[in-house]
Amino acid sequence: MNRDMQQFKADFFKALAHPLRIRILEILGEGEKSVNEIQSILNSDGSAVSQQLSVLRAKNIVVGTKNGKQVMYSLRDPMITNLLAVAREIFNNHLVHTISMFEELEV
Repeated sequence: MNRDMQQFKADFFKALAHPLRIRILEILGEGEKSVNEIQSILNSDGSAVSQQLSVLRAKNIVVGTKNGKQVMYSLRDPMITNLLAVAREIFNNHLVHTISMFEELEV
């Protein structure tokens, strides 16, 4: 069971390991969007967005719901927004530490 959980976590984080996927998740954290809306926000071509959404769908991180001819994408679990916020805090903590180290070197 523990190995299964570790494998799940590893696969989950692999699915997040792309800057465009992270940005897509941040956008979807604001609410459901179509591919065209995501593409417009990112100023990116549709094939790149579709490819990354496909990876996120395959790992059950996002879901697509058909709405007429459009597919509307949303986060499967809203806790992903919290995970991204924690990652941002960790990054900021590292940045503060790095700045402090540089300041100490300048003295």
